[in-house]
Amino acid sequence: MKTRALRLHGANDLRVMEFELPEIKDDEMLVKVVSDSICMSTYKCAMLGEKHKRVHDDVAEHPAIMGHEFAGIIEKVGKKYQDQYKPGMKFTLQPALNYKGTMWSPGYSYPYFGGDCTYCIIPQEVFELGCFLEYKGDAFFEASLAEPYSCSIGAAHATFHTKMGVYQHEMGIREGGKMAILAGAGPMGLGMAEYIIHCDRRPGTLVVTDIDEARLERARELFPKELVEPTGVNVMFVNTRDVPDAAEYLKGLVGGGYDDVFAYAPVTSVVELASDILGRDGCLNFFAGPTDNKFSAKLNYYDVHYSSTHVIGTTGGNTADMVECLELTAAGKIRPAVMVTHIGGLDSSAETTLNLPKIPGGKKLIYTHINMPLTAIDDFGKLGEKDPRFAELDRICKAHSGLWCGEAERYLLSNWENVD
Repeated sequence: MKTRALRLHGANDLRVMEFELPEIKDDEMLVKVVSDSICMSTYKCAMLGEKHKRVHDDVAEHPAIMGHEFAGIIEKVGKKYQDQYKPGMKFTLQPALNYKGTMWSPGYSYPYFGGDCTYCIIPQEVFELGCFLEYKGDAFFEASLAEPYSCSIGAAHATFHTKMGVYQHEMGIREGGKMAILAGAGPMGLGMAEYIIHCDRRPGTLVVTDIDEARLERARELFPKELVEPTGVNVMFVNTRDVPDAAEYLKGLVGGGYDDVFAYAPVTSVVELASDILGRDGCLNFFAGPTDNKFSAKLNYYDVHYSSTHVIGTTGGNTADMVECLELTAAGKIRPAVMVTHIGGLDSSAETTLNLPKIPGGKKLIYTHINMPLTAIDDFGKLGEKDPRFAELDRICKAHSGLWCGEAERYLLSNWENVD
């Protein structure tokens, strides 16, 4: 079977090409990919090429399919798994395989396995590790977003607290406590806010900061009073750009230091601010991964000693975190769509990936069986003046608080040219 895929040939060398897939083995599976959301990690991979730890040295000769946040439909199942899985079933998967000590992952390492393609082959290690997940929801994009969303869920679970004189960690954010998400009005920060407000272990107060007023205004629109109040969490969105002493100001909002602080940007000033606002036994999670392997920032070691503050870092989530996300999504308790701001087809995937930091907004969602320039949801109305299809997408999204949704996905897949 032929597939059309975005492949990595080397640093800054991405190409959408059509090629033949081999026949699947008895312990493999052929799948149709429907959606893939583009991750900043994919951009880092594209920039580094074979210097990336997950990319093989001979990627120029054996290019790897890009993309690891994907969902689709089973096409054909190898004999070994035919009792478990059937053609037509929807799926997503946990891409952090770490199989037998290797760093190989879809989207970085495999010539026939990744998300930015029309069809791909899932190898046996995915099933052996329990990383293949049946998806019973409606919209494919929500399953694509389960992996990036699981990163924030995992971060919330990984934070911890202690009691004086008791040498045991209490895992998870402090229930009823004070929490801050710094540089949090981007897609991942909004996803974290959505989870924290609706999960079963909530803080009493959540402060989300940023220095981009447009992003903060969108955040306020996505979390109106009538949505937030029933959860019992006091939510504030704060612009710290022009605040003379941001640490004192933020502590003043909650009457002291914070129990849980998440730094969502690898910026020295953000990390140092996170350290400065920690309260006693406060936990700082450095969530955002830097590209600079020498990245550093000041930490208040006086507070480490006398106030028992501590720092952790998390990268990615595990399979249980993905399952939690899928269950919360299916139950309508969280909206992964708060992360999405742009939609495009496979033909736009290379340019989008290579320019990801320069494109404003949140997550960029690729539908692999259509051709469509990467398009901001906010621009649907303007484009609809010439193309009635965009006018309809605009109407649908506005009926869903301006968010991408299952109805919009179904309309897109039915009205744009299929490029199989």
